Amino acid sequence: MKFGTKAIHAGVHPDPSSGAVMTPIFQTSTYVQDAPGKHKGFEYARTQNPTRNVLQENLAALENGKHGICFGSGLAALDAILKLLSPGDEVISTNDLYGGSYRLMTKVFGKYGIKFHYVGMNDTKELTTLINENTKMIWIETPTNPMLNIIDIKAVVKQAKRKDILVCVDNTFASPYLQTPLDLGADIVLHSATKYLGGHSDVVHGAVIVKDDKLAEQLYFIQNAVGAVPGPQDCFLVLRGIKTLHLRVQRACENAREIANFLRRHKKVSKVYYPGFASHPNHKVAKAQMRDFGGMVSFDLKANTKASANQILRRTELFALAESLGGVESLIGHPASMTHASIPKKDRLKVGLTDSLIRLSVGIEDVGDLKKDLSEALK
Repeated sequence: MKFGTKAIHAGVHPDPSSGAVMTPIFQTSTYVQDAPGKHKGFEYARTQNPTRNVLQENLAALENGKHGICFGSGLAALDAILKLLSPGDEVISTNDLYGGSYRLMTKVFGKYGIKFHYVGMNDTKELTTLINENTKMIWIETPTNPMLNIIDIKAVVKQAKRKDILVCVDNTFASPYLQTPLDLGADIVLHSATKYLGGHSDVVHGAVIVKDDKLAEQLYFIQNAVGAVPGPQDCFLVLRGIKTLHLRVQRACENAREIANFLRRHKKVSKVYYPGFASHPNHKVAKAQMRDFGGMVSFDLKANTKASANQILRRTELFALAESLGGVESLIGHPASMTHASIPKKDRLKVGLTDSLIRLSVGIEDVGDLKKDLSEALK
């Protein structure tokens, strides 16, 4: 089954009680039992919900995995993954990552004896100096947030498997339409389904997908034990969004390509970060492991000040100044003061995240209107 067909049909069946084509929202907290322990597969809605089950099956199919596990947010999903670890374990993470992930790792799990190393992974040889007997997990974002660095998933997996280390990939920026890390050897894929999977900026949701049965059993246990689960309406909204995922992401990719080229030619822009450029670090890797280069573009200004960035951020009309990404509408943001403010400035600057860096989530509007909006703001 090809991707576009899977997005619409995988795991989704007409409701047997009514024939409804769309999966119903099972808005219930509990289920009647014929006798203690004798039920129809559902006991309590924290543990199972029919709407959530359909979404989990759909997500597993999209990532070419076996098990999908849903959570109340992307960070709740990351929290569950990190709970696979024990005090004394070590994690190697890319040094360019979402600020919320960094905050959860450093400020929350760091207190429980788990050590995190942050390193650039453009060259995966950097990992060899950090891997030791305590290394239990390697955390990858690719493309990274917000510098859009590309990490060679196969190359990381090759190093990790020598030591039986889990490889986890945050696939939020790419979406399963562009990239399927499990096919490249990764053990765990995470999504902030709030973004491209939901696609309409109207739901907060997270998901984890795996192939391994034992790993899935551990994550299902954490999902139920901790209870950071999404409600059935949230699951319905993500299911609804996924049906057009391939159409939305392809249009966003096409628009982003034009926007990136427009910005690269602009006299007030010093640098554009976009994996589709042949000059972008690891462009060849992106070409090999992705279907297209995504809908995200970051750029820096020649003026190189926060004030100059703020002038542009205040002046766009179609690009809405807001956090998040991956919706049908275009968004513009300032990572240093918004999504990545929790990362110390010295660490932001190490990866090139300056005070004048602007991040775009390019939507599916008419690209001519989007270019005109940016042109007016840059004047």
